[in-house]
Amino acid sequence: MKRVVAQGTFDILHPGHVHYLREAKSMGDELTVIVARADNVTHKATPVVSERQRVEMVEALAPVDAAQLGHPEDIFIPIEKLDPDVIALGHDQHHDGDAIENALAERGIECEVYRCSARPEQEDELLSSRKILRRAIDQRS
Repeated sequence: MKRVVAQGTFDILHPGHVHYLREAKSMGDELTVIVARADNVTHKATPVVSERQRVEMVEALAPVDAAQLGHPEDIFIPIEKLDPDVIALGHDQHHDGDAIENALAERGIECEVYRCSARPEQEDELLSSRKILRRAIDQRS
């Protein structure tokens, strides 16, 4: 069985998330998603949605076999426990694939790292939690 891990914040789910997770699932037989803890989200605004709710929503998506919160201090601890064959990165995630591969090698974790493709944006489609929030604020203000 080929195990795949995907990860992200998944603050407000949108079609871009679904595209990412479908593509990640296509890389193997089992997809586990690691949902970032709010305290670990430092590259963008703090999530609006609670950790528990984000895990529950991600786990409900068809491509996802399991979802869990990330480790509070070390992002590689869940990877060590899950022992995936593939780590699938989102097309616009801030992670450096080479740096991840180096960190995995230092820890003796053997798996491939792939960057998923972007979903082509359709007319009037929002593929960003930030864009969804901005539109909601603009239309409700």
